[in-house]
Amino acid sequence: MATTTTATSSATAVMSQAAQSIRPTGRPDLDDAVARLGDRARAFARMAPAEKAALLRECMPRIADAAEAWVATGCKAKGISGVFAAEEWLAGPLPTLRMARLMADSLDAIARAGRPPLGTTTRTRKDGRLEIEVFPTSRFDKIAFTGFRGDCLMLPGVDRAEAARRQASFYRQRDPEGGVSLILGAGNVSNIPPMDVFSKMFVEGYVCLLKMNPVNEWSGPILERALAPLLDRGFLRIVYGGGDVGQYLTEHAGVQDIHITGSDKTHDLIVWGPPGPERDRRKAANQPRLQKPISSELGNVSPVVIVPYTYHDDELAFMAANVATMVTNNASFNCNAAKMLITSRAWPQRDAFLGLIARELGRSPARKAYYPGAFERYARLTAGRDLNVPGRAGDGELPWTIIREVDTSNGQDPVFQLEPFCGILSDAPLGTAGESGDPVEFLDRATRFCNDTLWGTLNAAIFVHGKLERDPTVGVCVERAITELRYGTVAVNHWPALGYGLGSLPWGGHPSATLADIQSGLGWVHNTFMLEGIDKSVIRGPLVVRPRPLWFTGNPKAAKVARRMIAQELEPSWTGLARVVGAVLF
Repeated sequence: MATTTTATSSATAVMSQAAQSIRPTGRPDLDDAVARLGDRARAFARMAPAEKAALLRECMPRIADAAEAWVATGCKAKGISGVFAAEEWLAGPLPTLRMARLMADSLDAIARAGRPPLGTTTRTRKDGRLEIEVFPTSRFDKIAFTGFRGDCLMLPGVDRAEAARRQASFYRQRDPEGGVSLILGAGNVSNIPPMDVFSKMFVEGYVCLLKMNPVNEWSGPILERALAPLLDRGFLRIVYGGGDVGQYLTEHAGVQDIHITGSDKTHDLIVWGPPGPERDRRKAANQPRLQKPISSELGNVSPVVIVPYTYHDDELAFMAANVATMVTNNASFNCNAAKMLITSRAWPQRDAFLGLIARELGRSPARKAYYPGAFERYARLTAGRDLNVPGRAGDGELPWTIIREVDTSNGQDPVFQLEPFCGILSDAPLGTAGESGDPVEFLDRATRFCNDTLWGTLNAAIFVHGKLERDPTVGVCVERAITELRYGTVAVNHWPALGYGLGSLPWGGHPSATLADIQSGLGWVHNTFMLEGIDKSVIRGPLVVRPRPLWFTGNPKAAKVARRMIAQELEPSWTGLARVVGAVLF
């Protein structure tokens, strides 16, 4: 049952504690790990691309073999079961295996031709900007993801020749020395640490020290088995511990590079030091405390923009299920979870659409709030608000919650600046009910609101009817919005997490961020075509997809399909694809 209230949820009575590592690595072992990696850095950097590809291919069957235990352990840690267990397939072994295969393919291409293909095709837009199509990557992808396309929009001035010149730059170095990259692993999604490892090792040429986050260090032993060929050769080490271990390693003389997936607060502590006058002085003088390269992915108040139109009932229902999935997946502990629903107040279907989202949320059981700080953030953001709370939450859970009618003129509202990292979706209407609801005006206003008001630069979604996209006036405005949105991934009609999971699209914050104003971070991961000079990734799909997409919350076929996709990624074949399609249809 949906309820409307201005009170704080009773769930705030339960306060979450910071996660503690149950198996911290001691300092002598940390020093030993750094030293041994340092001894292997040059050998790995100078290893032939074909040999690196072979290493990844050695890992692939081990990833597949680990999949069942990987998923079962993740479900236990997060308190999920039944149809919801599919989420752990889609956020664990499947994308990890896919990225390993795509990266190995690119390394083999480097061995043959000196660089990977420049995507699958390229286009020069009317404004002179280059788009490189990076998905689908194969005929198999075209069938499995009919109607979907993923492009890299390159920075102004990067034409086809320049993109080719910059591509896979590490592999054009003569006698590189390499180095040790410290990866401070994410705690929410178990495929993030291994996929970050693949990016740093095989795109940038580092050996890697992966420090597991205490929240999901359960996946560390599984990764040790799955990635054994990398560990056995001395190119990867996995260590454990909390913030003290992370701090020690970031300052370690044997670490040359750092990558963090996590909080902008942690990033700034590493780069600028503790809050206070000294940090302020360093920022003003552009003198970071950290004198090492650092890349990062740091979250987002992720917007979902609905372009006004008279949608059919089935279209509205599908869109609502899509948005609800963005909220409920992984208990909403995702950096790309939908957090800000942006609509036109003049859109006649606005109330109906919000009702459909609430209905979908109410159908999905509340989840264990396993991520530290969730109850505190929920309490802070919901206190005194007008809330729509579909369903109920039990002990240790947080309810799905819509914060109604957020005042978009108040740019200092905490919901615009603080990533909830729990199941909160804010309803942010633009304009007034008396306006025309013109899609052109709305798109311009929504773009400015996202860029100027919301914290973060990681990902945004735009939902727009195909007739509007084909309209010569509105279509131009849609493309302008995609171009002008300062986000590293912009998705049209679907969850930006698709761009993350497909592997071939670069994933990261928009390059407009700086160390002093880090927003969602700097640098790209995944990016199996090894492109450079990237402005953003753009993923597009049909407004409605049938059958129900694999990633939609509660899809009863998803786990079965994911198992068959594991086999297909391990050994792509037409027979394997037929088995995948059969699991989807029957």
